[in-house]
Amino acid sequence: MSHELNVLGFDNALLPVGDLAEAVAFYESAGFPVKFRLDEAGIALLGVGKETPGLLLRAEDGFGRRPAPWPAARLWLEVADARATADALRAAGIEPLDPPFSTSTGYVVEIADPWGNVVGFTDYLKRPELARS
Repeated sequence: MSHELNVLGFDNALLPVGDLAEAVAFYESAGFPVKFRLDEAGIALLGVGKETPGLLLRAEDGFGRRPAPWPAARLWLEVADARATADALRAAGIEPLDPPFSTSTGYVVEIADPWGNVVGFTDYLKRPELARS
């Protein structure tokens, strides 16, 4: 019997964190608004642009700090200008992992939270026809 996989899109991207309050403060500083927060469940959902899904933070018992970068999955999110985003992150007290780097479609800047989760901000300045409007 053949089954067809029909992925419709993204739901939430989940990041494990060691301390929910600290994680929410970090990501709010990076520009992510809190959509909802349930401290008793150890979760907070952060908004990502106009998308319905968001960035879900989940507190994990015993999940300690890790230096970044370390080998792990990375989440990249689209922004209008990654180099301007790097400046805004620095102004908010968040130091990017490296200077913005070039890709075939534009530029990327990455940050890491205290638990080693890496989030990148990428633009389509070299391929504007691919960018969200």
